Amino acid sequence: MLTLTEVETLARTAHEGQTDKAGRPYAEHLQAVADGVRSRGGDPDQIAAAWLHDAVEDDALSETWLSEAALSDRTKAVVRAVTKRAGETPQEYAGRILATPGALLVKEADLAHNADPARLAVLDEPTRTRLTEKYARMRALLGLTAP
Repeated sequence: MLTLTEVETLARTAHEGQTDKAGRPYAEHLQAVADGVRSRGGDPDQIAAAWLHDAVEDDALSETWLSEAALSDRTKAVVRAVTKRAGETPQEYAGRILATPGALLVKEADLAHNADPARLAVLDEPTRTRLTEKYARMRALLGLTAP
C-alpha cells in the first residue's frame, strides 16, 4: 500500500504545471483539502483520497491507474465518489457522495477551500458570484447547510 507521503508526492507530480482559477499552483489546493480532512478528524484513507480527489476528474491520473493503484478499496471508492462525471446532475453527484462512506468529509473540505473568501477575492466578480452560488448549492444538496 502507498503511504500518505507517497500519495502526496504522486498527486503533486500528477498535477504539476496545473493552476487553479486564480493562477496558483494546483498542489496548494490539494494540500488545503488534505489538511482540511485531517483537521476534521479524517482517517488515512480519507486523507489519501483528499490528495487524489481531482486526479481522475482533471485527467492527471486515469481511472485505470486508480483501479490498479496500491490504495485501499475505501480510498478508491471515495476518489470515485467525488469525481464528477460528464452529464451527471448535481443531485446525482451529491447522491453518490452521500452514499459512499467517507466521501462527505473529503467533499466538505474541498468545498471549504474552494469557497474560501480569500481565495475567491482574487477572481473577477462574475466568476466569484457564479462559484459562490455553485458551492452553496452543493453544500445544501449534501446537507452541509440549512436548505
